[in-house]
Amino acid sequence: MRILVINCGSSSVKYKLYNFRPFRLLTKGLVERIGEEGSPVKNHYQAIFTVFKRLESLGKKFGEISAIGHRVVHGGEKFKQPVLIDKEVIKEIRKNAELAPLHNPPNLEGILACKKIFPSSKQVAVFDTAFHQTIPQFAYLYALPFDFYKKYKIRRYGFHGTSHQYVAETSSKIMKKSLKKLKLITVHLGNGCSISAIKQGKCIDTSMGFTPLEGLIMGTRSGDIDPAIIFYLARRAGLTLEETEKILNRQSGLLGISGVSNDLRLIKEACKKGNIRARLAIEMFIYRLRKYLGAYILILGGVDAIIFTAGIGENNPDIIKKAVWGLEFLKKKPTVLVIPTDEELMIARLVYNKLKKKRR
Repeated sequence: MRILVINCGSSSVKYKLYNFRPFRLLTKGLVERIGEEGSPVKNHYQAIFTVFKRLESLGKKFGEISAIGHRVVHGGEKFKQPVLIDKEVIKEIRKNAELAPLHNPPNLEGILACKKIFPSSKQVAVFDTAFHQTIPQFAYLYALPFDFYKKYKIRRYGFHGTSHQYVAETSSKIMKKSLKKLKLITVHLGNGCSISAIKQGKCIDTSMGFTPLEGLIMGTRSGDIDPAIIFYLARRAGLTLEETEKILNRQSGLLGISGVSNDLRLIKEACKKGNIRARLAIEMFIYRLRKYLGAYILILGGVDAIIFTAGIGENNPDIIKKAVWGLEFLKKKPTVLVIPTDEELMIARLVYNKLKKKRR
């Protein structure tokens, strides 16, 4: 069985082709600058067609593609598992675009393109939010009028689900213990950052919320703030809601504090040169991370392992050392692991397991 994984962003398509039984990665690639000025790739249909031509040029040795797994960022409450894509699923993905306007539309464009270009392959949607659907209601609800949840489904959804699931499962293998016997904290630190508490293989809380804006300090996102700041800025600075939303999502976080960049590598360089704001950005980043670690250790009732992943998490041992400093107060000091994430591989596994179940 051959499974193609498609990860559509707003201006790029990442893809990986896997063989199962025996398992191996056959090929991978990236189509960039979709829709940008001067780019020959005008839209996602052309991008997927480019992928098709690349695979075709590799020859018949790869054979037929049994299924295509699509990363979809927001699945709302409806999707707790990967699903075969049909008209109803497409309708729901389009509906949830309101909750993930930067992600769901390109995800859907990739799906529609694949249905035309690979008509004989099964199409499967894998949702970033699905792994977090085990969070209990008392943890995913906000203390707003309950009607807002009933009418508008305002609640914590969480994101980076396939990454958290992948490193959790991998840590179980490394530690040679069943996931059902482990208390884990998984920390995805990239330009977007999130942290999850996982007990017996199930997510019980995560830092991102209704949108990916909540939680840790990120590259350009503020993370947690007092919501009254939004009203204050409207009155004092005359900012519109659209302007404030742009600031919180694109001009805040490490970039906003440091004034240097959203790239931690550049901030570190500036810090070495004596840039006070760069140092402050790093201190704030670590402090917010430590606050969440402490909270999640308490709700888990201890922790067996803390796993770091993604661009920052995989390449900054100094940040990790400061983040986990002082855990000696625990009766059992947790294992600290750095595991490179592989969301595409996790998607491929989930698609394979979905099709295997369907055959039964």
